[in-house]
Amino acid sequence: MVTAGFVTPGRGDRNALRFSFQDLIVLRAAKALADAGFSQRRIVKSMRELRRNLPSSMPLSGLSIGAEGDRVVVREGRKRWQADSGQYLLAFDGSPEAGTLGVVERKPQLAGAVAEVVEGELDPAGDWFSTAVALEADDMGAAVRAYGRAIATNQHHADAYLNLGRLLHEIGYLPEAEKIYRVGIKACPREALLQYNLGVLMDDKGRRAEAIAAYLAALKIDASLADGHYNLALLYEAVGKERDAIRHMAHYRKLTR
Repeated sequence: MVTAGFVTPGRGDRNALRFSFQDLIVLRAAKALADAGFSQRRIVKSMRELRRNLPSSMPLSGLSIGAEGDRVVVREGRKRWQADSGQYLLAFDGSPEAGTLGVVERKPQLAGAVAEVVEGELDPAGDWFSTAVALEADDMGAAVRAYGRAIATNQHHADAYLNLGRLLHEIGYLPEAEKIYRVGIKACPREALLQYNLGVLMDDKGRRAEAIAAYLAALKIDASLADGHYNLALLYEAVGKERDAIRHMAHYRKLTR
């Protein structure tokens, strides 16, 4: 990606590459598309347009890039748009044959689903985790409810907390995502990724001290979590703790060598 010019890192100490947040977004998107089976040509085209369409300062909260059918779709909060064209996508309902068509407003339905889960008003019933995973691409509200039911059935289901928190984070429900992660951490205190995801969320919300504390808690559980060391290094550098930043970057490089 660097050689092709889609990301343009600067240079730091000892000529090390220094990527911007926009560069990291593009790199993560490229990996997600490769994992989804897109051809190299399609990835190159989509990444070129995504790089061109990104504003100079892109908020990380709620942004995700992935495949929906044969399209590369970017989710920015509650908005969805195609990476290769910049065209926004709308959900429609109605009967084209009868000459009626209307835009579906999904926000109230999704907000209701989030409220049900966060306020703990779901009845436990069955194993809902696999159902929730399958629903994410087509019906986020139903996926939120299904993850909530998985948790209601098994309050120690770490993957359900992880997926539900990540989904709420991606669609812009940040306070609700934080609550889910914190409840999950109490229920599954040995799950390092819950602490790590909470750190990502706190970082995106600009709460650096809490992000650092969450990453440190994650590494206390699993010291081999390379991304935790990397993110900590960036945070420590941002707050002027150069020695701590160097130490964690060294751990990261050792783990990924």
